[in-house]
Order: sequence, then C-alpha cells, then structure tokens
Amino acid sequence: MKTLLRIDASLRKEGSHSRALADFFEINWKKKYPGGEVLYRDLTNTQIPHLQNETVQAFHIPKSEQTGNNKLAVALSDALIEELQSADHVLISSPLYNLNVPSTLKSYLDHIVRSGYTFSVSEDGSYKGLLDSEAAYIITTKGETYKGTSMEALDFQEPYLKSIFGFMGLKLKAIFSLEATAHPNLLENNLRVQKDSIRKELMML
Repeated sequence: MKTLLRIDASLRKEGSHSRALADFFEINWKKKYPGGEVLYRDLTNTQIPHLQNETVQAFHIPKSEQTGNNKLAVALSDALIEELQSADHVLISSPLYNLNVPSTLKSYLDHIVRSGYTFSVSEDGSYKGLLDSEAAYIITTKGETYKGTSMEALDFQEPYLKSIFGFMGLKLKAIFSLEATAHPNLLENNLRVQKDSIRKELMML
C-alpha cells in the first residue's frame, strides 16, 4: 500500500489556491492508488515552533547520551522525521508570502533538516541526502506572474524548496506552479495548465 504525506502551508482554510490544487492532486493520486493512505500535516492546525537553542543542542547529542530534557527537546523533530520517512510520496503545497515560503513551513523544515537523519556529512565535508521517497512534489502559488518576467529574480520560494528537497535526498519529480492568482483573467487558463500537468505526472507513476 502506498502512502502520501501531504503538507499544507497556507494560512487560509477557505479560498486557498494552493490547498485547492493539493486537493486536486490528492484526488488524482487516490485514483492511481485506490488503496493508498494519505497522511495529513496541516501547518496551520499544527503549530510548529521555531527552533530553540535547547533543541539544536540536543540534535548533536547521541541518543544513548540524551537526558530526559534532551529527548523532550527533540521529540517533535523525531516524530516529523519518522512521519516523512514512512511516506512513499511527499506533497508540499505552499503559497508565496513576501517572496518566500510561509514561516510555518520554514519552521517545519528546520525541524526535519537534521544531520544523521535526513542528511549526512562525510569526513571530507560533503553532504548526502538520506531520504528515499519514491516521488516528491511541490505545489506553489503566486498572486502575480513571475516566470519569464522581471519578477522571477524575486522568487526565493521555488529555488529554496527545490534545494532543500534535494539536500535531504527527496526525489523531486515536479513543481506545479500556479501563478497570477490575483488576476481572474489569467487564473483560469493557468489553473487548467497545472491540473493537466498533475494528471500527466501522476499517470507516469
């Protein structure tokens, strides 16, 4: 049985384009895997705190040497990483906030990008991702048109997500980027294009 981990970052519950496109992805994923299981990580429902010094310190203490307080400090990180490791497929949906990802998503990523768990460092200082999902996908939404315009240089969201996925070893299959959500005259066609891309991508699984 296949498992999809769906992570939503939009602050909006209603009227969220990223959530709506993630819904469409999930519906089509379930058609591909009728017996599959979807795990939900809604970053608006689950408050992921910013990293604290106690947690970062505990990251570098071997489990066999951790105190009760150390274990408590890394408990959330452990749970999030275990959840991620259990998934065959990963989907992150994220709107663009102030040229980057929402702070809730950044906090989530700060808890899972962890040496010895999602990446390793060799003696020569090189990095290696340790996650091995079969397929990972990103859905992004933007109010304006960025690609192919002067605004593209201001998009720090997609380059960051691509980099952090690769850093952890996730096999990024596709980014579905819905742009111009603030412009109804452009949105309809852009949405159709992205939905077609999702259908085609999932057919290849």
